[in-house]
Amino acid sequence: MTVINKAKTPKIVFLLSLLTSIFWCLGQLVNVYYFPIVGVIFELLWLPMIALLIVLPTLSLVYLLKKVEKRKPLYLLSFLMVVATVLFTIL
Repeated sequence: MTVINKAKTPKIVFLLSLLTSIFWCLGQLVNVYYFPIVGVIFELLWLPMIALLIVLPTLSLVYLLKKVEKRKPLYLLSFLMVVATVLFTIL
């Protein structure tokens, strides 16, 4: 990985966590099947979003536990956001 990619990784992980959280919270709070096109988009995206719910906390923990990363708060926020999203959807 180059230095440029390492600098962007925390931001990418955080943004993916944010998008995943928004997707699942909207899916719980809003009737996504009211408009058919929104329901189709939701159905197309649910499997990748489930994969992100598994991959993102793991990736965040791996980078959080590394001593070399300087931007640990974004990884911690990402991890906490995904865990809160999982708890929100389960409860």
